[in-house]
Amino acid sequence: MARRRERDGWLFVAPNLVAVGVFLLFPLGFSLYLSFHAWDLFSPPRFVGLANYRRLFGADPLFAIAVRNTAVFTVLTLVPTVLIGLAVAAVLNRKLAGIGIFRTIAFLPLVASTVAMAVVWRFIFTTDDGLLNIMLGWVGIDPVPWLTDPDWALVSLSVVTVWKSVPFVTVILLAAMQGVPETLYEAAKIDGAGALRRFRSITVPLIRGPLSFVFVITIISTVQAFDQAYALTGGNGGPETGTYLLGIMLFQNAFGFYEVGYAAALAWVIFAILFVATLLQLRFARRDAVEL
Repeated sequence: MARRRERDGWLFVAPNLVAVGVFLLFPLGFSLYLSFHAWDLFSPPRFVGLANYRRLFGADPLFAIAVRNTAVFTVLTLVPTVLIGLAVAAVLNRKLAGIGIFRTIAFLPLVASTVAMAVVWRFIFTTDDGLLNIMLGWVGIDPVPWLTDPDWALVSLSVVTVWKSVPFVTVILLAAMQGVPETLYEAAKIDGAGALRRFRSITVPLIRGPLSFVFVITIISTVQAFDQAYALTGGNGGPETGTYLLGIMLFQNAFGFYEVGYAAALAWVIFAILFVATLLQLRFARRDAVEL
């Protein structure tokens, strides 16, 4: 009977194991294999050793630009996303009439298509007759080159990404806040703690785990950002490579220049960056939990 149960268990999980092997493990292994080869999709792969990695770190100036832009974009996106998501979750974590309607409105960007959303924002950011510049003109502010100036283009991309990312962060943090025991807030009220003090001393410490998760997921999504950048500022990295991110560079080399091996090497460098960033964040979160 025990052997039958074990056999039935393996039969149940076999389809998932096959799917993981075919759609996850094999692509990972094949991309690592290609990172040591030169391949243009048409001729057979040619082994080049570490040449792709040496080219990335020593001979391609666009890699440094992509890393710099991605780092700035991550900071510009991460901080507002977490802070706004935390504030919105705190506001929605109330028992008020009609609060469900406000929660639905706040979560709408989460279900919107990223590309469709970026196209709409592109019309909003148009310099000459965009909605945002028209509204700024009402208060006497000159038009801002949101998508034509390199610095403003990266800021615009960050604004769009924050707008898209806040609902997900809000969902995670709101669920965590609803798990905080109400008795702790009641005890704090009796001791005379105000709303801000209760939030800082009770809510935030008790949702450190979800906050750490939100940090990691937001960093991963921003470093891997591609679709919103491509739809908003084009596949060439925007004006003067202002929005030339690692995702754009990966796409450009793989499907624009057909340098698949070089793109695979870049993909594994991105993986290494995300792996180190995740380990650092988890270490800091664990240290804070111990101190707490």
